[in-house]
Amino acid sequence: MTVTYSAPGRVNLIGEHTDYNDGFVMPVAIDRFTRVTLEPRRDRLLIVRSAAYPDTVTIDLDRPGDGPLGTWSDYVRGVAAVLERQGWRLKGADLTITTDVPMGAGLSSSAALEVAVGYALLDQAGHAIDRTALARACQAAEHEFAGTHCGVMDQFIACHGRAGHALMLDTRTLDAAWLPVPPGVAVIVCNTMTKHALATDGYNERRADCEAGVRALAIRLPRIRALRDVTLDDLEANRDALDGRVFRRCRHVVTENARVQSAAAVLRAGDVDALGDLMRASHLSMRDDFEISTPEVDVMVESAMRVDGTIGARMTGGGFGGCTVNLVRAEHTKAFTTGVGALYEAATGRVPDIYTCVASDGAGRCDP
Repeated sequence: MTVTYSAPGRVNLIGEHTDYNDGFVMPVAIDRFTRVTLEPRRDRLLIVRSAAYPDTVTIDLDRPGDGPLGTWSDYVRGVAAVLERQGWRLKGADLTITTDVPMGAGLSSSAALEVAVGYALLDQAGHAIDRTALARACQAAEHEFAGTHCGVMDQFIACHGRAGHALMLDTRTLDAAWLPVPPGVAVIVCNTMTKHALATDGYNERRADCEAGVRALAIRLPRIRALRDVTLDDLEANRDALDGRVFRRCRHVVTENARVQSAAAVLRAGDVDALGDLMRASHLSMRDDFEISTPEVDVMVESAMRVDGTIGARMTGGGFGGCTVNLVRAEHTKAFTTGVGALYEAATGRVPDIYTCVASDGAGRCDP
């Protein structure tokens, strides 16, 4: 029997580069999906096709191989290999992949692919699906087979998304709280049309800087396991232990963790204007301390803040291009789209993709 599965992309309202520092994040699963249509086979082969690429890939579940080959199929091969290694016996299948999650835009197209494939393979093999275990397996696959040392946020929200809600996630404990997206507020994504690749040096260098900061601070503050454990007072008091770049990287993470916790509090209180202020502060921190924004992203954020009805705007995703996330009063949605598009095109010569997102459920079978 042929079955289709899907997993969503995501946009992160606030909390960037905090997840691999044991911190807090607040993503939303969006109504952009990667779909995997699966037809069972009698052997132990995966025959994989993608609408985005011309080649057909064969993966032998008995010998999936180790490490990246540098192709799109590494994500599929990695998920299958990790699940098999963890004891989930899989079955052969023909897989056809389609997606409307923009690739390289910071909306987690890779996690959507990983989770959709993993869910499909587990379900077809008759395994009960532990969504958190699946998220962890997909994270491991991205580490080993794509070379991106990501945190668990993207895979977790692809598994655990809930319609109408943002997710407040503690990435150390995986304690999660679903917070309703306020009524009368639209979540709008603006794609700068500049792509990034998370496996490039920039992302992994930022993680290495954070780890260097933890090592240096832990000499003086042995209680510290990750930047999650560092307060701003700790950081300022031990500034002399860090070089300037590492200090700035750590300051972003420490202040961003505080902003996410504040964001959860103001969302619970229904204070969307305060959330907008936190988003603005987050973007400035990413631009100045973490240095992961780009001129195009900065123009997009500034364009959004010039348009009536904008509550908050910031870069979203790993950085170095991609998208911004914007909270907009719902009655201004059309004017926002028109106004920001015109301002951005005038400044950069690029025509952006702008779309209103609906907070959506996580991975599962598609309705027939």
